[in-house]
Amino acid sequence: MILGVGLFFTIYLGFPQIRYFRHAWSVLWGKHSSEDDPGDTTHFQALATALSGTVGTGNIGGVAFAIYLGGPAALFWMWATAFLGMTTKFVEVSVSHKYRRIDTNGEVVGGPMNFMEDALNLKWLAVIFAAATVISSFGSGNMPQANSLASGLAASFDLPNWISGLVLAVLLGAVIVGGIKRIAVVAATLVPFMGVLYAIAALLVVGHNIENVIPSFFSVFEQAFTGSAAAGGFLGASFAYAFNRGVNRGLFSNEAGQGSAPIAHASAKTKEPVSEGMVSILEPFIDTLILCTLTGMVILSSGVWSQKFENEFSGFSIEFVEGKYQESNPEHVRVLSQHLDLLPPEDDSVVPFTGILEVDKGKISSPSVTLLHNRSIAEDFRIASETGPYTGDLEVIEGRPVTEDINITGKSLIHTVPLTIEAFRSSFLGVIGEYTVSIGLVLFAFSTALAWSYYGDRAVTYLFGVRWLLPYRLLYVLAFFLATISDTEFIWTVAYVTVALMTIPNLIAITLMHKEVKEITQQYWQKISPKP
Repeated sequence: MILGVGLFFTIYLGFPQIRYFRHAWSVLWGKHSSEDDPGDTTHFQALATALSGTVGTGNIGGVAFAIYLGGPAALFWMWATAFLGMTTKFVEVSVSHKYRRIDTNGEVVGGPMNFMEDALNLKWLAVIFAAATVISSFGSGNMPQANSLASGLAASFDLPNWISGLVLAVLLGAVIVGGIKRIAVVAATLVPFMGVLYAIAALLVVGHNIENVIPSFFSVFEQAFTGSAAAGGFLGASFAYAFNRGVNRGLFSNEAGQGSAPIAHASAKTKEPVSEGMVSILEPFIDTLILCTLTGMVILSSGVWSQKFENEFSGFSIEFVEGKYQESNPEHVRVLSQHLDLLPPEDDSVVPFTGILEVDKGKISSPSVTLLHNRSIAEDFRIASETGPYTGDLEVIEGRPVTEDINITGKSLIHTVPLTIEAFRSSFLGVIGEYTVSIGLVLFAFSTALAWSYYGDRAVTYLFGVRWLLPYRLLYVLAFFLATISDTEFIWTVAYVTVALMTIPNLIAITLMHKEVKEITQQYWQKISPKP
């Protein structure tokens, strides 16, 4: 649906992401605007705020997660989503900006919920979208950011999750109380700094692995329509699975079609809604086509994406299966890949284990089971209790351990932020690369959480009025802290769901507005010179 809507508008409007690209930069730097224009922020500040909502852990952990799930092929579909998403951003921002309002606090506000109500007369759809935005502010912009941030700081600095979560939650609360003007100022400072810093470090790593860059690019395109083949510890991924994960991660990275960016862009000073739509074209370009590509090339060229590392196994991604599987056996790899790609049960010959496993000093005595973790066969795994190596019975139901107070460690694939950190660390930068990622992660995640607090802020105001802003902000800060001590796999699953909650009603609404989008675009070009 996302790619379909993006493709429709790309053809319908004549490839605006290409035709309007140069003009977008001139608008960004204020060539076609005035200080007297209505609004609260400059074009640059609005773009920075919107980018702060997208340039986040999706660029560091999200790309790594996509490659871990779908292999190199997933990166291609992230690119496709970004290219078409440039048009989708233009459409949703332009039409939303036209129907922005002034709230009771005197601030300019806007978003899809406004044109859903005022232009389409679909109040019920506006309510659904606004409610989904509130939920997504936690599931997209808050919890994954906090979780990835804490994971990165723990991996690099051995900092307990609750400490990093507490400190940054307090800072978050101090900023969001100031509303869009304070958020915009912070975003306009953080986004350029962190973007340039991260890009330079990534280019250095790619340069270090230059001999692997071209083969990595080839693998992305070669496997785009076939699925990713097994490599190292990676068990492979089908075309459908790589496509799905790439599109998901692409949307999560740039949020094109989700309807969040129009809320940030609504504050921009301009009399021309389409001019702000032009600026928004740059978001997926900067976010996905530049920053995410750099992260992807760092990970692929380093080779760490298919290597196993010592890590602690999260309960959400552990699965015991019946039988002994080996990576050296192509048939074993094939059936495990099908199983992990969630094919229909009739196509799945892998049977999750249910029963009791005997454990002696941390080792399972039964030879008839295989432990899967992070799309790989786990190796050298150990089971421990609070007092040391575990001895006793381990109860497993449908592949999942249910025995309490145990943890499992061993070698398997890694993903999200730890994978990106490992890719940087494996280069000549060493710990400097690791610290660069960690610093970038803190800034990325924090700025994203800031932007999404504003999106939820506006949605809460639309639904309930300004009196509910304080309770929402307090809950937002609390959720940020709690996410730092929660299961990573669970958090990212929540993120997937919340993205869909906003995206579907927004895509329906902007499609219904296609004629008006074309009309206001034509009117815009009639007012300025030169014409495209």
